[in-house]
Amino acid sequence: MVGTGTASAGGGYGGSGGGKGPTTLAEGLIGPLHLDVQRGHKGADVLVSQSFAGTISKVRSGGSVTDLVTEPGGFTGGVAGGPFGTLLYLSNGEQGAFLKLRLPGGQTVDLADLGTYEATKNPDQVNTYGLQGASPECLAQLPPDVPGLAPYKGDVNPNPYELAVTPWGAYVADAGGNTILFVEWSGKIRTVSVLPPRPEVVTAEAAAGAGLPECAVGLTFNFEPVPTDVEFGPGGLYVSSLPGGPEDASLGARGGVFKVDPRNGRATLIGTGFLGATNLAVAPNGTVYVAELFGGKISKLVKGGPRTVLEVTEPAGLEWSNGRLYATTDVNTSGKVITFRP
Repeated sequence: MVGTGTASAGGGYGGSGGGKGPTTLAEGLIGPLHLDVQRGHKGADVLVSQSFAGTISKVRSGGSVTDLVTEPGGFTGGVAGGPFGTLLYLSNGEQGAFLKLRLPGGQTVDLADLGTYEATKNPDQVNTYGLQGASPECLAQLPPDVPGLAPYKGDVNPNPYELAVTPWGAYVADAGGNTILFVEWSGKIRTVSVLPPRPEVVTAEAAAGAGLPECAVGLTFNFEPVPTDVEFGPGGLYVSSLPGGPEDASLGARGGVFKVDPRNGRATLIGTGFLGATNLAVAPNGTVYVAELFGGKISKLVKGGPRTVLEVTEPAGLEWSNGRLYATTDVNTSGKVITFRP
């Protein structure tokens, strides 16, 4: 039920990180895909986006849940506390895709029209996705009822998913546009980085599973990078990637982590092997933690790959605060907010 929550000791979790088990801060949430932690003199409050309900809520340190924003029929994305008692959140629905600002008095204003920006700029049109290097004869054999197999340029597809707030504005990870954007407080938008495609060599097994012709074996297939989070960390921005295509393990664990230089937009893939990298958190020492939605665990990036920290059910949102990780779990059933020391 929206707007209700309980505080209780966590149970039924397994971990290999050596830390204490998690504590459940709230449960009964509807699609809690995103969260942010606000620390105060009385402890930590958690802002949570109940995305499937179109609701932004606050989970107080005592466990109570208060709804702050409700957009019936909408989908709320990332949420973050802003300056002077404001909060920012992403919204994507029939009215368009926006970065919105909630004022301390409860009024909500549209800070930036991200959907119009994507429609007019389409930054990732510089990328080519799909099967690369195939002859016309081979392309003619591709299944006609499966879209996205033949080469195509990045198209218009706004899906602002996560954000990170700075004193000068907010970075936004657009999962549909495959971009990292920056929105100034004036509402001006600019493209910081267009993430590169995620290439995979087509194996005989993959071709058979996807119904691709034999001529595709050995060629490269460029998947869309699909950024799902952006966070600050040592030396730049850190971005989780949930590559397009099958979201299960049929093609392996293909989720990754990029490091982006905000000065020139250069994106470097620094980690792979995550199964559903839907969010990440960066500790002050530079350790990167990743929520693996389809892997059922929270991992940390070690030598370019994942190392399990905690096994959980359907983790989605992830944040670091004051030596603890905060996560949303069970996002397709009775969603929870948990916290633990890794």
